[in-house]
Amino acid sequence: MSDQARPLAEVLAAAKRAIAFTGAGISTESGIPDFRGPQGIWTKIDPADFTLENYLYNDEHRRRIWRFRLENKGARYEPNAGHRALADLERLGVLDCVVTQNIDGLHIEAGNTTVLELHGHGRSVRCLGCGDEHPSGEILERVRAGDDDPHCTRCGGLLKSATISFGEPLPAHVVDESFARAEACDVCLVVGSSLVVYPAAGIPLAAVRAGARLAIVNEEPTPLDGEAELVIRGRAGSILTDAIAAVREMLGVQ
Repeated sequence: MSDQARPLAEVLAAAKRAIAFTGAGISTESGIPDFRGPQGIWTKIDPADFTLENYLYNDEHRRRIWRFRLENKGARYEPNAGHRALADLERLGVLDCVVTQNIDGLHIEAGNTTVLELHGHGRSVRCLGCGDEHPSGEILERVRAGDDDPHCTRCGGLLKSATISFGEPLPAHVVDESFARAEACDVCLVVGSSLVVYPAAGIPLAAVRAGARLAIVNEEPTPLDGEAELVIRGRAGSILTDAIAAVREMLGVQ
């Protein structure tokens, strides 16, 4: 076991109700690029293009988005060791929930049962008019068949992936539940988040202000490092795997 994993295991083993707050950094080991790193997505494309206003009023932008989604439909990403470790931590009864900024669904695939997706997810498409929802694959088949700007067959409204664009509010019920769970936890484990995007980054801060211990696993410094009891630099997969294995030993679980 690494020297880094032992103190993290001690914090987690003592927890009665821990939460995990994750960002893009936990999914890079699955091959998904992060956003703000040296090779991140925002170094290659302009985030200003991905606004709700642009989606609503720019027909060609919507067509590009749908073409991009169709072209990348075959990309398959799997949960990595970090995701699996958090699922194991839930099975041990230590982890109350995962609050994530990610839209990839890998926490759910890994086995976590309570996952609060702040920025939505890519599993479905919703109508911005009537709210009707469909599996993403169903709408992408329409795009493949030549419908390059699909609209709702029920009301004629625009269809959009159930992910959150810039300028679009986060789902209020998810945000409210995330803050409530943060304020009720005794340990907040941050994994792979730069902690610069608000209101999401306010969730770990709310946990600290309510008295929780804060542990951060991230490759780069974050604005909340000074609030943390424990800061670990490195890749999440190996660190979390070692830490959760030690938690099992400390709890006497095989």
